[in-house]
Amino acid sequence: MGSAVERTDEHVREYLMYRGFTSTMKHLDTEIKADKEKGFRVDKIIDQLQQFVLNFDLFGLKEYWLYLDRRLFCRLEDVYRSTVNKLRTSLYRYYVINTIQVTSCRARKTQEFFQKQALELQSQVEWRDWFILPFIPTPEQNPAFSPYFSRQWSDTFLVSLHNFLSVLFQCMHILWSHKTQPSSNRIQTGNYILRRRSTLFVLQTESRDQREGDVMVHHKLPVYVQNMDRLGDTELQASTSEPASSQSQQLTNQSTNQPTNQPSHPRHKRIQEHEKERKELFSKPPSQTPEKKGDAGEVEPLGEASSDSLDSCSNSRSCGGAAEGGGLSVEQPFIKLSQEEYGEHHSSIMHCRVDCSGRRVASLDVDGVIKVWSFNPIMQTKATIMSKSPLLSLEWATKPDRLLLLGSGVGTVRLYDTDAKKNLYEMNIDETHPRILSLACSPSGSSFVCSAAALSRSGSVDSAPRLPIPVSGQLLLWDTKTVKQQLQFSLEPEPVAINCTAFNHNGNLLVTGAADGVIRLFDMQRYESAMSWRAHDGEVYSVEFSYDENTVFSIGEDGKFIQWNIHRCGVKQSDQVLPQDATGPFILSGYSGYKQVQVPRGRLFAFDSEGQHVLTCSSTGGLIYRLTNGEPALESVLSLGGHKAPVVTVDWCSAVDCGTCLTASMDGKIKLSTLLAQKS
Repeated sequence: MGSAVERTDEHVREYLMYRGFTSTMKHLDTEIKADKEKGFRVDKIIDQLQQFVLNFDLFGLKEYWLYLDRRLFCRLEDVYRSTVNKLRTSLYRYYVINTIQVTSCRARKTQEFFQKQALELQSQVEWRDWFILPFIPTPEQNPAFSPYFSRQWSDTFLVSLHNFLSVLFQCMHILWSHKTQPSSNRIQTGNYILRRRSTLFVLQTESRDQREGDVMVHHKLPVYVQNMDRLGDTELQASTSEPASSQSQQLTNQSTNQPTNQPSHPRHKRIQEHEKERKELFSKPPSQTPEKKGDAGEVEPLGEASSDSLDSCSNSRSCGGAAEGGGLSVEQPFIKLSQEEYGEHHSSIMHCRVDCSGRRVASLDVDGVIKVWSFNPIMQTKATIMSKSPLLSLEWATKPDRLLLLGSGVGTVRLYDTDAKKNLYEMNIDETHPRILSLACSPSGSSFVCSAAALSRSGSVDSAPRLPIPVSGQLLLWDTKTVKQQLQFSLEPEPVAINCTAFNHNGNLLVTGAADGVIRLFDMQRYESAMSWRAHDGEVYSVEFSYDENTVFSIGEDGKFIQWNIHRCGVKQSDQVLPQDATGPFILSGYSGYKQVQVPRGRLFAFDSEGQHVLTCSSTGGLIYRLTNGEPALESVLSLGGHKAPVVTVDWCSAVDCGTCLTASMDGKIKLSTLLAQKS
């Protein structure tokens, strides 16, 4: 493929030179030098389609798709026409949803689409209910349209289109790669190329003076390609009464969970056949893939060779190949669909949290700048909060989820409304304990806990590294509605600074990690300590409940990731030593001996929706481990990568099978990685 591409580039360069398009030829040379793939770039096609959508260029979008249809799709067999039509329908819906989500041009662009496309779409059954869309006040809350507003639907559609085009390019021999052959075979090779002239459709012009003997070759794709459209709209339209969770689960594992003794529904049977063929393809190693050579005049089928193409294009849509941390394998639990960067911060990140609805992110840097931003469908800053006093902690309220709790270094907690972009209240906590190190809002939304600590011995708000002797602290419960302190928890054996706090799912239990290395578990119905134990040599940096809430996980200054049984005080269930770049203190070195040290403040680990995998920090990006019951306790499965500076805090927002991982680093960059869970 590489040599064929290079020869084609030369032909294009000659054509531009003969026509006198010198500036175009310069741009071509520049892009060729920057191109590392030396092959067809499906990801660039997807990027171009997305660019048309984001710029509301309906004419450009239609023309681009028509060109693909005229030069690619029309050469397929008729059996694939329905798949192409469904992908086109999903593309148009992707455009419409984007016009609605961008509020500045919501009504105008949406109505413009239906006015221009009315003649084409009014006779199509799948668009019958969509003409009412511009007149619905909040279509994202309408049961018929809400699935299309989810990030999961858009990412899954784009991956589906990416996979379809990748298989299409590999099946169709757009470029015929010549190989060095003996002179005795050159005549046969020339005749063979002439017989296959119709397949070189990208290199041919659109002139109509073709030979009368030329005919269009209809290419046959693998059987499972006919079912690729199920990653688009088909399954979402199956039943509007099904909840979103069950719908997305059908997208990945419905066939594997289908009982064999139940009646075979045609749709279930189709999905079963697709999954069977997909597993067969993925299970065959590339090294055993024979290179097939079709007979003269025949079109070469895809066969086993397609597994490499599907492997790379499924693993990464935007990275142009396999995702960092290794390609997709049979045991790979996640596919990295995309990775985007939020770069509005100009200093190291301290906290980065997704709200309860999974729609917005709040990030805080060491300069006290807070950014509230959304990432669906595009990254967009919603609010910027500047603080004169240093900020140390951040937490989303649960009810309503638009409120943000901000803890300062001067003994105050602010309640900020991200929609109205204003402070609602400012609470004075305690002048003797001015550092608000941690905030946690109860799932009921009626109260929050606040950890306040005294100044360090140096008198600074936040020194690094921390002193070996823990400073004094308080743990307080505040009522969100009355904005008054309810009580102060007893911290035994002595008042100490609490570094991290976390509630269980119903708010009946609260777990805390302190500077003295002790984990304390509080009964929130009695407002008293249920148990406590020394967990780490040094400070406890981060604590979280497990998925079943029978255990607690913690990371400490000693570099250990430990699982504790909360029914047996101080009993370990697992113990794993993590690299220093996962636990801190985090170090960023530069020129001329520059060195920046940051102690952990934000969340150091986060779990997926089922509690089977954990995301941790690293020097180059997030690392995902599988939790095991044996030794070692953690098994590395995926590296998200993408960072040039140490990652200091993470978060994982899980929405059914499609999860969003946030990794924030010391250079102020935040990477948002979208994952698709693979169900076995």
